[in-house]
Amino acid sequence: MLDKKDKVIVEKLQQNGRIPMSELAQEVSLSDTPCLRRVKKLEQAGVIEGYQARLNRQAFNLNVLVYAFVRLSANSDKLANQFEQTVEQLEQVLECSVVTGAYDYLLKIIAEDLEDYESFVKKSLGRLDFISTIESTVVLKQTFSRNTLPIKA
Repeated sequence: MLDKKDKVIVEKLQQNGRIPMSELAQEVSLSDTPCLRRVKKLEQAGVIEGYQARLNRQAFNLNVLVYAFVRLSANSDKLANQFEQTVEQLEQVLECSVVTGAYDYLLKIIAEDLEDYESFVKKSLGRLDFISTIESTVVLKQTFSRNTLPIKA
């Protein structure tokens, strides 16, 4: 269970994962060593899964964002596992979620342009014989994207 100090620590780290430990300690009213111990404990417990840079996709010519709804040809653990393992290997798939409703999965896919996405579907997803349907929705404009959790300290 996270206490109030832990929640403030993770909230601050979400905002700036490169914050110096001395500055983080000061912001949460701890000395450096206890603050570092708490951060290490949060990392070991899996609360903090890692640190990474947030990149601008257009800087890498990745201009198209697509959400693809996928229906498998049959509902079975074997096909689901096979699908999940396969799409995890596809670099253009940023996220894979099991969903309710008419489809089995929702994929978040990145591509350079629509031709690149079409090629991806034909050469990667479309070749998987256990997929019965793929319905794509192209994002015209992303108004915002949030990568932080709403933590209440």
